[in-house]
Amino acid sequence: MYSPSQLWRGLKSPNLFLREANRQYHRRLNKREYNTDGVDVIDEDWDNLLILDACRYDMFEDGSTLPGRLESRYSRGSTTVEFLRANFSDREMEDTVYVTANPQLYRNYEDVNPNFHAVENIWLESGWDDEFQTVLPETTTEYALEAAEKYPDKRLIVHYIQPHYPFITDATSFDKGYLDNPDSDTRDFWGRKMESELDVSKGSIWHAYTGNLLRSLPHVSRLMDALAGKTVVTADHGNMVGERAFPFPIREWGHPRGIYTEELVKVPWLVHENGPRKEITADGSEQGMEDVDDDVVSDRLEQLGYVE
Repeated sequence: MYSPSQLWRGLKSPNLFLREANRQYHRRLNKREYNTDGVDVIDEDWDNLLILDACRYDMFEDGSTLPGRLESRYSRGSTTVEFLRANFSDREMEDTVYVTANPQLYRNYEDVNPNFHAVENIWLESGWDDEFQTVLPETTTEYALEAAEKYPDKRLIVHYIQPHYPFITDATSFDKGYLDNPDSDTRDFWGRKMESELDVSKGSIWHAYTGNLLRSLPHVSRLMDALAGKTVVTADHGNMVGERAFPFPIREWGHPRGIYTEELVKVPWLVHENGPRKEITADGSEQGMEDVDDDVVSDRLEQLGYVE
């Protein structure tokens, strides 16, 4: 079901109706809940999985100087929540620790119902940067290093928020509107661009978007150097920056759920070996998720552009 505000936006912007038609095509009229052609990341062979949020394969291929063998995979989702549900739902992963800068697992924890050995939520007070309205990549690396030392016999998943906006290199304002207008229902700049409400060029957006990746890579490299075993760098999904979707060839912006174009689901899969493999053990789960005030979770998500 759609809310009255969503229906009103659809009436004002026919592209949103065509987006929904594309979604029905890609999801086979809702007969599949995710991209069934995508890889099951948990079943893949790795000791450490470093996830770059919203990182396209082509952008990574052009900009990355990280060591390793670059391959590609297709993600099961075009959004973080879709990725989490498709890969983690009802899974027994007591040999795995999930370190995340993205609050989406916390918000959807009961629905996803994963059984990790432990979850480290970086986006809480100590990890959040109020100036940039996000978790900086150096902060994610620091938390990941601590987790690697604390859990040396566990598989490690580290979920960076970059290159997902807010953009932390360019002096942009279009992607940081939440604090200026927290009552707005159009905080997501991709949505405003899709609805022709934002006058920002594709080139400016691409520059800021790729800048987020380049700003993050040295911190990812530092973590790779410190982690033992087989490390894979990948993404939960990609992004569209004005390319045409299909079958209805509208220009798409952002990462709408349930649409599986190459820009949205083709992701990097960089494999790097660093010394002997870890000896992984599964020995139960630590205490579950800590309680966080709902307003804090909602505030974090909204600053990251997740309009609820």
